[in-house]
Amino acid sequence: MTKENKILEENYSEAIRKALQKLDIVALNPMQREALSSDVQRDLLLLSPTGSGKTLAFLLPLLPLLKPEEWVQTLVIVPSRELALQIESVFRSLGSGLKITCCYGGHPFQTERRSLEHAPAVWIGTPGRILDHLEKGSVSVAAVHTVILDEFDKSLELKFVPEMKKILARLPRVRRRVLTSATEAVEIPAFVGLTNPLRISYLTAQKALKGLKLYQVKSPERDKLACLYGLLGELNGESALVFCNHRESVERVSQYLTRMRVDNVCFHGGLEQSEREQRLALLRNGTATVFVSTDLAARGLDIPEVRHVIHYHLPLNEEAFVHRNGRTARMNAEGMAYILLHDAEVLPDYITPEPEQFFLPVTPRRPKRSEWATLRINRGKRDKISKGDVVGFLIQKGGLENGELGVVEVFDSCSLAAVKRERKPEVLARIRLEKIKNKNAKYG
Repeated sequence: MTKENKILEENYSEAIRKALQKLDIVALNPMQREALSSDVQRDLLLLSPTGSGKTLAFLLPLLPLLKPEEWVQTLVIVPSRELALQIESVFRSLGSGLKITCCYGGHPFQTERRSLEHAPAVWIGTPGRILDHLEKGSVSVAAVHTVILDEFDKSLELKFVPEMKKILARLPRVRRRVLTSATEAVEIPAFVGLTNPLRISYLTAQKALKGLKLYQVKSPERDKLACLYGLLGELNGESALVFCNHRESVERVSQYLTRMRVDNVCFHGGLEQSEREQRLALLRNGTATVFVSTDLAARGLDIPEVRHVIHYHLPLNEEAFVHRNGRTARMNAEGMAYILLHDAEVLPDYITPEPEQFFLPVTPRRPKRSEWATLRINRGKRDKISKGDVVGFLIQKGGLENGELGVVEVFDSCSLAAVKRERKPEVLARIRLEKIKNKNAKYG
């Protein structure tokens, strides 16, 4: 830790120091330090790339301002359910003891309404669902002093302006507005009420990410499936994010990879929310080494950094290209990005200089399979099942040993656990007739 960092940390409040200790963070990055040292009475415009730690940058300064009393003090508005869940998870990890409630479409409205009966200190959600609760009187926002519009440009792009207008008009005592974005190409409408904001920008070097190596891969066929398979065979089983421009293409590429026994999962906005959450979990736990998605995965999702980004289709514009590539080479790490090109396609002008060509072998290598497989249990949070319950069950009843159980995630209706691929059949045989927490369950 530098002398400057140490001096800054000595000025942090006790609540912030405890949170950093809880997270085992020795030093914040420059963007987070600048946000934390800014005047909390002044509006803030925070511009920083995806994956740079913006969530901590706007949550940490809140901690000294929040009180344990039961009224909503901060409202966080986000464009997607995944981003809402991600921010909720980060806030809980701070260990403040303060209540946070997360609301979004596709989640039971009455469940959320019951949670809001005891008002949280922080309320987070998507515009449509937040407005639904306000119009039905689920909770009062009369005491909200801080409103945070995370990935604000994305909310504008998704046409949430009418909902946001109505929400902001219901906040009579807001003293501070915080807007975050991963792009500068956004015009802030007057209804937001941003007044003389402090502008913190860390977007300057995003066109050419430090640590990113960019390649082009020539496909002899207009249909690039064989080219993609050949490229994946050269990546030694390392994680890869494959971007397509359309949902139908995502499904088609994923189905092809599945037929070729490549451990992959597909992702797009047409999936049900529960399915989207579980597919993201398969990437996080290592079961899926290849994640095929539309640009929905380019920003705002809680996904781990991947080693390789593959542009199956050319991005629609420069901004999409930057955000896609931002999924790798983060925080001083190295990453690779590949553009699959048929002879009839031309590189856009914004991709300069022309990337080096990555040559594939004449005979493709079979992509390396993941060492993990996911075991599914059809019991979850609504059955009072915790992560500890799943871990204990699989060790005691499934016979798993240290190192054979990976990431475990518990959702409302099910639990997913990564186990070593070669152990899964035996574990399933052992637990087939067993109960988890005295409850019958199906395993698969």
